[in-house]
Amino acid sequence: MLRSLHIDPQKCTGCLQCEMACSYENEKVFNPAKSRIKVFNFHDEGRFVPYTCTQCAEAWCLHACPVEAITKNKLTGAMEVADSVCVGCKVCTIACPFGTVNYNETTGKVIKCDLCGGDPACAKACPTAAITYVDANFTGLERMRAWAAKTSAGARA
Repeated sequence: MLRSLHIDPQKCTGCLQCEMACSYENEKVFNPAKSRIKVFNFHDEGRFVPYTCTQCAEAWCLHACPVEAITKNKLTGAMEVADSVCVGCKVCTIACPFGTVNYNETTGKVIKCDLCGGDPACAKACPTAAITYVDANFTGLERMRAWAAKTSAGARA
């Protein structure tokens, strides 16, 4: 069964525990700047929205990579960056229409959500269950991907 992150912005308090857990899991430091998930703060509305890679079926980042450093994990469905192959050219960061592939200045490589190998630290750390890891059919992942494809097609026109 394919699983995906489900984000419920109504439950997010902006505590940033997801960002801290992600940065620690992946970089061994508590530093939100090194997190693969970000919490957007809508100041005027007083609400917070976590966002990260949606593991797009189209995977523009994967197709844009000139050295094939991004591959799809068949077990988790995550698009993963192989640090040993990545040359840090940042083409994938430009290709991602959602801005969820980022450049790590320290390593000179790109970083993006890889679902922590199927056990996402962000979901485990979220105290309000604003981020959960569930059956992909429950999340409406296919509807989201269809919307993303439609939006991306409109942007290219």
